[in-house]
Amino acid sequence: MTIQELREKRAKVWDTARDFLDSKRNASGILSEEDGKTYDEMEKQIVDLGKEIKRLERQAEIEAELKSPTSQPILGKPGNPDIPTKTGTASDAYNNAFWNVIRNRNWHDIHNDLQVGTDSEGGYLCPDEFEKRLIEGLTDENIFRQLATVIKTSSGDRKIPIVTSKGEAVWIDEEKAYTLSDDVFGQASLSAYKVGTAIKISEELLNDSAFDLSAYITKEFARRVGAKEEEAFFVGDGNGKPTGIFNATGGAENGATTNTANITFDDMMELFYSLKSPYRKKASWVLNDSTVKALRKLKDGNGNYIWSPSVSAGIPDTIMNRPYYTSSYVPESTAGSKAIAFGDFSYYWVADRQGFTFKRLNEAFAMQGQIGFIASKRVDGRLILPEAIKTLTIKKA
Repeated sequence: MTIQELREKRAKVWDTARDFLDSKRNASGILSEEDGKTYDEMEKQIVDLGKEIKRLERQAEIEAELKSPTSQPILGKPGNPDIPTKTGTASDAYNNAFWNVIRNRNWHDIHNDLQVGTDSEGGYLCPDEFEKRLIEGLTDENIFRQLATVIKTSSGDRKIPIVTSKGEAVWIDEEKAYTLSDDVFGQASLSAYKVGTAIKISEELLNDSAFDLSAYITKEFARRVGAKEEEAFFVGDGNGKPTGIFNATGGAENGATTNTANITFDDMMELFYSLKSPYRKKASWVLNDSTVKALRKLKDGNGNYIWSPSVSAGIPDTIMNRPYYTSSYVPESTAGSKAIAFGDFSYYWVADRQGFTFKRLNEAFAMQGQIGFIASKRVDGRLILPEAIKTLTIKKA
């Protein structure tokens, strides 16, 4: 079954589920226990179809990448090709030396090639091409990086100027003096917090030439570091880690608070319009899967459901005609929690410092016949303009 066929099938299942809700709700708008179980099964099918669509889309992306050219054509004249020479951590010599060190081959012969990438804290910076694969892996594992603005820094703190107050024009009588109205500037500082992890690999597997070590490390480190980063970007408290958008200090501004324990359409409208119009143009929702499940049952003032499935490639599912993204690190809709964020997430800046650092541990697990590897990077994240994202708070019990 093609991706388009799956989209159409999911849309039909949603139409059936929607009609079922309309026909089975009692006067209080509540389903019976038996009808609730039936609807849950329909919704599970909708969710499962959505996951299968994403898997097939990712598979199509991988196939397209594998079919793409492996090198750039030579455009220079014969005898004088315009091919830039790669240097530093991008050079072929460094790349080969790096992976030989990881596999512990010919250490003395390749030591000099690695000096260019020696990290001040020990270990070696990963080659440029491999770091790109790792960053791409982080993007896949971390939905927040797809929405945020990502910058690279070469040192510690990064100062970002922000206009905290804008000047304005005034009406002037004839021959009257102009009134000075200056912009007021502030600064936001992005630091460099360290996140890392360690893995163990058996000596036999490491020395097996058929074992794709770079692919394994890319996947495993990206999964671990990506998950930790995403958690911090959402709920981090800024102590030794980035400040998340749901954090009380330094996070997004609260746009609405529910009057009940359950989210209503009026609550969603209040949150939607609490965000200034310029930010709404590029705004999206971020919420937990459990919250999406509750919102699927909400209708607007015209009796239309606010959740809508996508039936076309490149167009995501929407809530109130705006795209949404889910993460397990977004708080669930429980009493007193901030359950939904809505806004332009490009105003959240992620600062990557330097690159990934790798180190091989030869002795730590030698008695078990294993080799350890540790990887770390420095990163910070912060919402630069709090008014660009608004949150919905659930009323306390």
